[in-house]
Amino acid sequence: MGDLESLISELNSNDDARAARALSQIPQYGEPALDYLLNLLESSEPDPRWWAVVALAGMDHPRANAALIEALGDNDPTVRQCAAAGLRQHAMPDAVPRLIEALGDEDRLLARLASGALAVAGPEAISPLSEAMQSEASQVRIEAARALGQTGDPDAIPALFAALNDTSAVVVHLAEVGLERLGVGMVFFSP
Repeated sequence: MGDLESLISELNSNDDARAARALSQIPQYGEPALDYLLNLLESSEPDPRWWAVVALAGMDHPRANAALIEALGDNDPTVRQCAAAGLRQHAMPDAVPRLIEALGDEDRLLARLASGALAVAGPEAISPLSEAMQSEASQVRIEAARALGQTGDPDAIPALFAALNDTSAVVVHLAEVGLERLGVGMVFFSP
């Protein structure tokens, strides 16, 4: 375990180059590494929490996934952004409610990253995203339309069609792009 402790120490070194080198080796330690990383999430400093979230995103384990979802509520914006980016790497239906909440966050980078994570969350995200398209906040509708268009799921088509009548030109554009991606683009022909 000495090697793992050294790697965690490097991760927590406040030196980005050293931490990045350690990052690639930590997942091979499995469950013991998870314990160390989960402890780092308790740090009062955001930097160790950020690095812990990056490492957890590279692990496919239920406890790591749950920690990523929990990190969406961190008090530091960079940690929340990192958690949303990490959730884009895995289809996590359990994260959908927290990611939907993040679509309305005043931190627009977090909202954009949450949109990307929702796009890969699976079919469980379609209905909540369709509901988000009814939000009064145009920023929420923009990110929901972006996510729906990137899902590749034909169940997103009705919500995207409805979005063609949205008051936001950005929502309409994203709906058109999404429909095109789903193979439902407009066809023009001569009568």
